[in-house]
Amino acid sequence: MDERRTLAWHETLEMHELVAFQSNGLIKLKKMIREVRDPQLRNLYGVSIQAIEQNLRELLPFFPQAPHRDEEEEERADNPFYSGDLLGFAKTSVRSYAIAITETATPQLRNVLVKQLNAAIRWHAQIFQYMYEHGYYPAYNLSELLRNDVRNANRALSMQ
Repeated sequence: MDERRTLAWHETLEMHELVAFQSNGLIKLKKMIREVRDPQLRNLYGVSIQAIEQNLRELLPFFPQAPHRDEEEEERADNPFYSGDLLGFAKTSVRSYAIAITETATPQLRNVLVKQLNAAIRWHAQIFQYMYEHGYYPAYNLSELLRNDVRNANRALSMQ
């Protein structure tokens, strides 16, 4: 197998999506586990946290191989996390509606789902625009995008 020094753009972007999604999820799980009282459910949260931490630890070493990566910058406030979480939710909504539409046989239900899919697409665009304007999602700057992923993953891993 031919080993490359630099990741391809397409795999770098997929890695970005995975790390961003899992970092936000890890932060959320670590905040929420404090409120979980049921021992069995709390254990499931613990197992989930460990699994996501392991995923991030395995993916982060690939970031230096990403094309055009710059040095790290200082930590920012929680707005990137909250808006990123909202963006992930909106993106999942768009995907879920698209899948549901392909499983729908009833025309009236399909019409409602298409209407709601279009609304979810507009909602996603609004959140993305907010994040882009505030520098939380530098979609046209791969180095900055990956730097944000590394910072967010490290923040999630360091949380107690």
